[in-house]
Amino acid sequence: MISIRKERPPDVAAREALLDEAFGEYRWRKSSQRLRDGRQPAAGLAFVATDGKRVVATARLWTIMCGAGRSALFLGPVAVAADCRNRGIGTALVEHAINTARRLGHRAIILVGDAPYYGRFGFSAGKAAALRMPGPFERQRLLALELIPDALKGARGLLRASTQPLSQPGLAASAA
Repeated sequence: MISIRKERPPDVAAREALLDEAFGEYRWRKSSQRLRDGRQPAAGLAFVATDGKRVVATARLWTIMCGAGRSALFLGPVAVAADCRNRGIGTALVEHAINTARRLGHRAIILVGDAPYYGRFGFSAGKAAALRMPGPFERQRLLALELIPDALKGARGLLRASTQPLSQPGLAASAA
């Protein structure tokens, strides 16, 4: 039976093995990794899906700043073990992450991913059109979801790691 819960310290080795299986060493060279390097995920927003005691999927969200001060979350990486794909585990994990972020008062989530997959959750390239990654990226894969209407209205510029405390999701939310 699959269950979703917050990630715990004993899950780290299994999570890393899962990410290595899903993305290989290339994951360390991605522009999205620049937003995660040397940081911890946002408070309460690192999840695993388990099948019994086995970690079969992972999703984490990170605090970031959009351009000149808009706060948001960055989703990723999301990975599901190869032998567990096409069972709805990734969908359930992403929905859990979005719902938890919304409940915690976060305003928006940004990611780099496949529009056909993430579009079903409400992510779109249009909301991220004026934003850019810290390095090479495919424009059509930069997607955003507003958890609060117009949370990204007027947001533009470079995405960067947040220096705000992880426990304060609404900081800088009203800044232009």
